[in-house]
Amino acid sequence: MAAYGLYTHIAANKTRSMILLACLLLLVYVIVYAGALIIEVMNNGGGTVNYYLTVALYDVIRTLPWSTGAVLLWIVIAYFFHQSMIDAITGGEAVTRQQQPRLYNLLENLCISRGIPMPKLKVMDSPALNAFATGLNRRQYAVTVTTGLLNALNDHEIEAVLGHELTHIRNGDVQLMVVAVIIAGVVGFFGELFFRMFTNLGWSGGWGSSSSSSRSSSSSDGDSKGSGGGGAVIVVIIAIVLIVVAWLLSQVVKLALSRSREFLADAGSVELTKDPDAMISALRKIENRGELPGATSAVMELCVDNPREGFADLFATHPSVDSRIKALVQFAGGHDPGPLALPSGADDEPDDQAGPQPADQLPPPVPRGPWSNAGAPAGGPPPVPQQGPLPGPFQGPWGRRR
Repeated sequence: MAAYGLYTHIAANKTRSMILLACLLLLVYVIVYAGALIIEVMNNGGGTVNYYLTVALYDVIRTLPWSTGAVLLWIVIAYFFHQSMIDAITGGEAVTRQQQPRLYNLLENLCISRGIPMPKLKVMDSPALNAFATGLNRRQYAVTVTTGLLNALNDHEIEAVLGHELTHIRNGDVQLMVVAVIIAGVVGFFGELFFRMFTNLGWSGGWGSSSSSSRSSSSSDGDSKGSGGGGAVIVVIIAIVLIVVAWLLSQVVKLALSRSREFLADAGSVELTKDPDAMISALRKIENRGELPGATSAVMELCVDNPREGFADLFATHPSVDSRIKALVQFAGGHDPGPLALPSGADDEPDDQAGPQPADQLPPPVPRGPWSNAGAPAGGPPPVPQQGPLPGPFQGPWGRRR
């Protein structure tokens, strides 16, 4: 389905996401099939390759209700307890208007302006600059921000970050990512279970001793038994390859779901706030400063930015900040100030109320390719991004109207 606007992009992305999620669920049964191969080889080490492949397929069909029930039970447990587990890992605590009036009012105003139910608001005591949304239903939805984010960003930038997280909730990204993390966890759990079962039992007298005894007891029929023993080894290799490939694909699918939604969340934030420059400035300040100490990879995948990068970006959960800002400049008419340096000892005051910082208190900007220190005068405060109506032919936050 071709996508021509924001909402058609959201609809098309949901369709693709459901297909990817179905593929992720199929990987669970691939893992079960690999486990059935290992179990059959351990029980009978003298079969042929075709024998093992056929019997393992029957085992998967016969145990289909049990494997499906295990996945559903896993999802039910996560449905009720995932928020408690995340809070235990991150230390996020719910806050009220009296405790955080500035943050609470910004979130409430965004929700009222668009008729969005107010999610719970939580604050995590951490110097990192990050935020994330969680929850599987309206009663569970929560937006968590760090104290470092509150100290470093002004009101417009915090509002943009809150709009980003509200868009994840509006688009159903939070539910989808939680379910994807759960299913990917099932794949990893069963894969490790079968692999440990094979390494702990197989080599210590399972299929190896069975195949050797069968070869010694029937030396007169050496050809057929020899082929059987070789078939066991081949099937074990196939099972191990299936486990490894299924785990790798589950991670790639999960990360593809996450990366495809960050661009739409940035666009949704601009739609809510009508201020692309605030979103760009917030991303520049958060860039490479969002690492949450002690947080699992599943939590980092939910954040505004995940500084943990995989090999050749294959396992990177988020598109680069440069690519996200490039999209906002191209399609929303924003202005990129380049990498920003944060003044040390930033307080809760908005940027427009803070006085100029001494040059020796400004850390150097984070070097990042050809855009390093772009637009930032040496030894001085970072440039303030332009705000207000867009000049030229741009009409509204999404560029030219046709």
